[in-house]
Amino acid sequence: MAEKTKIQTLNNISPLGLSRLPSERYTIGNDVTNPDAILVRSTKMHDMEIPASVKAIARAGAGTNNVPVAKMSERGVPVFNAPGANANAVKELVIAGMLIASRNLMPAWKFADNLTGEDADISKAVEAGKKNYGGIELPNRTLGIIGLGAIGSLVADAGIRLGMNVIGFDPEITVEAAWRLPSSVKKATSVEEVVKNSDYISLHVPLVDKTRNMIDAVRIALMKPGTVLLNFAREGIVDDKAVVEGIAAGKLRGYVCDFPANALKNNPKVVTLPHLGASSEEAEENCAIMVAEQVRDYLENGNVLNSVNFPNVSMPRESAFRMAIANANVPNMVGQISTAMADAGLNIHNMVNKSKGEMAYTLVDVDSEPPQAVVDKIAAIKGVLMVRSIPAK
Repeated sequence: MAEKTKIQTLNNISPLGLSRLPSERYTIGNDVTNPDAILVRSTKMHDMEIPASVKAIARAGAGTNNVPVAKMSERGVPVFNAPGANANAVKELVIAGMLIASRNLMPAWKFADNLTGEDADISKAVEAGKKNYGGIELPNRTLGIIGLGAIGSLVADAGIRLGMNVIGFDPEITVEAAWRLPSSVKKATSVEEVVKNSDYISLHVPLVDKTRNMIDAVRIALMKPGTVLLNFAREGIVDDKAVVEGIAAGKLRGYVCDFPANALKNNPKVVTLPHLGASSEEAEENCAIMVAEQVRDYLENGNVLNSVNFPNVSMPRESAFRMAIANANVPNMVGQISTAMADAGLNIHNMVNKSKGEMAYTLVDVDSEPPQAVVDKIAAIKGVLMVRSIPAK
């Protein structure tokens, strides 16, 4: 009987997701040693000793800041994520955030919760105090969205359905994302165009060097007086100190985010939530299912979908014998790989090679089982990071 493939879980992963990894083929647990793959949610992996046995890492969520992606790329290990699996959950929280800020719901709730006395006294206090919590409505206001991926496009659609005008900016929008975007969304040409023309601004970008402190004092100064800022993307995209100063100056009506910080405490116009963006049963299940299926397809067939460091490569099997090779994206790699196979008398049925940045990935179906000597020869080619022989199950 073939040895089972081992999957280590660093956090609680939805059983619905783990059920996609059949028990007759997979051993799964947080105490698994020398795993073939790791499934993770929030555990910070940068200081972990990741075993050499690991062939793939999958984060059950969209962001991969807690995974040492660069180190894994050097080892030829794909890092998968689940883009879009939590999109509806985040979209709903953005809508809630707009309503919270527009109708002053948090300070109004605190006022009502602290009322004392008989019901008649409370009623009088309500009538006297409610004027302090009057709000505004969403229709005909402009919602600006920075980042138009799976979440941003859903937020855009929701804003339109709420009667809002929507303007969006995304310099790296994909063709797929563009097709998802409602046609009535006005396309902005810069972050500055969005912040100048919006009553509400919602951020949906990853945290990378160029997005760190994207919303700073300079861009807050460009905003209309009374703008509502929402950040359910990543901590660090917004300069908290600049937000507090913007509120004091009247530029910001409110700030609603998923990232508590000392600078934001005790400000009546700030609402911070404990990172609830993807914290719904449905989102956790969707993320787990997506990454489990992606990891299984990679381990069993070498196919790659939704990797942050590998290109998407999917090839139907034409043979029981397949090889997968990850290498630096430099000239003549495919030629050297093909030559090594030809020298060993391996007939190539089909081959797919794609690249993503500095990484290239090749799948090859051959007519017989590749000898270990061929695997070793390809692995010895300068620039090759990983070679796997993947027989059909």
